[in-house]
Amino acid sequence: MSETIEGQAHRRGRAWVTHLAEHGVYAHGRTLRATEANAVEGLELVGVSTEVTLIPVTPELETLRAADDAREQALRAAVHALALRRTTRRDIALATRAPAWQVKQILAEQAKKDDSAPPAESATTAEGTV
Repeated sequence: MSETIEGQAHRRGRAWVTHLAEHGVYAHGRTLRATEANAVEGLELVGVSTEVTLIPVTPELETLRAADDAREQALRAAVHALALRRTTRRDIALATRAPAWQVKQILAEQAKKDDSAPPAESATTAEGTV
């Protein structure tokens, strides 16, 4: 079981259903776990032994995921803006209502990006010194 197959699970009535097209396997169940177990069994019938991860898909869940992504981007922007104003990590966490570990992680990622970026070319080297 070295690989994991991802599939989308759709709600049909009172059950979840999925189609793992690359292997021609359909699975269903009343719960997501039951549907995953059914998919694993179906894959074993066609000679594939692997784990299955199902991603539930509904219009409401897509809206929720989009809102989560927008909040994450807004949080990163707020953390960076406050850090540029020399705000302490604790104050950033309080102001953004984010856990301190998440603020620390965002700042560390930004610092890593800043270190890996090539240095900006100065105006004097571009135009020559006078």
